[in-house]
Amino acid sequence: MMQRSDIPATRRWVVKIGSALLTAEGQGLDRQALGHWVDQMADWLEQDRHELVLVSSGAVAEGMCRMGWTRRPETLHELQAAAAIGQMGLIQAWESCFQRRGRHTAQVLVTHDDLSDRRRYLNARSTLRTLLDLKVVPVVNENDVVANEELRFGDNDTLAALVANLIEAELLVLLTDQPGLFEADPRQDPDARLIRHAPVDDPRLDQYAGDSRGVLGSGGMATKLRAARVAARSGTATVIASGRENDVLQRIGRGETVGTLLVPAQEPHAARKRWLAGQLQARGRLVLDEGAVRVLREAGRSLLAVGVKAVEGHFSRGEVVVCVDPQGREVARGLVNYSSQEARRIQGQPSSRFESILGYMDDEELIHRDNLVLT
Repeated sequence: MMQRSDIPATRRWVVKIGSALLTAEGQGLDRQALGHWVDQMADWLEQDRHELVLVSSGAVAEGMCRMGWTRRPETLHELQAAAAIGQMGLIQAWESCFQRRGRHTAQVLVTHDDLSDRRRYLNARSTLRTLLDLKVVPVVNENDVVANEELRFGDNDTLAALVANLIEAELLVLLTDQPGLFEADPRQDPDARLIRHAPVDDPRLDQYAGDSRGVLGSGGMATKLRAARVAARSGTATVIASGRENDVLQRIGRGETVGTLLVPAQEPHAARKRWLAGQLQARGRLVLDEGAVRVLREAGRSLLAVGVKAVEGHFSRGEVVVCVDPQGREVARGLVNYSSQEARRIQGQPSSRFESILGYMDDEELIHRDNLVLT
């Protein structure tokens, strides 16, 4: 199991900084604090072959300040407007701070759809890798202005985890206004113990994380834990730490005990399976029988239509679908070889009957094992 001293001399980080850290008590962006974090990031980047992607919250909070709003908007269009207004100041602030350290930045706005489409996913990965090769710091945020309810990530913790999957980061750093993950809410229990190190899949963490969130942000510890588990699917470790601690990034880089370290239980997936594991928006669902579940989990084989009991949703060939057991628990997800209409006609049938049922047979498998990942 990875220990603090086992955090690699990490070459590629994703750092996410939350709204509570970036804003001065609701009075807009705290530019002094931004400059402090930029100094830490620039110092770290000056080391040999180190790379970093910044996922920055704060656009909605900055927009609220500019408009004189005291409460976070609830409607999607108001949130989109606040983000559009605040994004101007947010990017200007990061660019100005990094310029003082001789670093260029690049604004990268994405929607969920960008990372759920294989071609656009690969385009986004290529762009980010090119920016890193050019020694440019990508500043990533959700494209709130065009995202709709179905496409929204909902919080930048999840976005940061998906970016970590995208660029195969070795470490995801989630900076917040809390020292890390506690066994109880420290605001209610002053004796609550800070968890320093844990396997990310430890089921006790769900109880510890609770469902707290801040006024300006959209995520709490529960979203950070969920993000850490998404990142772990590509072998990325996660540190949840307070951005208010002195030199927090340098200390993490030195392997010091800072915040909560959540470590993955398995080695990184192949690139294609990493992409599949990162998908949160599936187009449909396949309900499997117990035999099919056992074959997937124990033998690592392809999914055949004969093991499918029901087909739910509407999807086309090549889209992501979720596979669940008879109790509705997710087992796997992958790229399906047949549309939902075709899948309903061949569910429960052996591949030898595909041609007589459909008039053709494109593939013997409903999902090939190379396009399927256990979850």
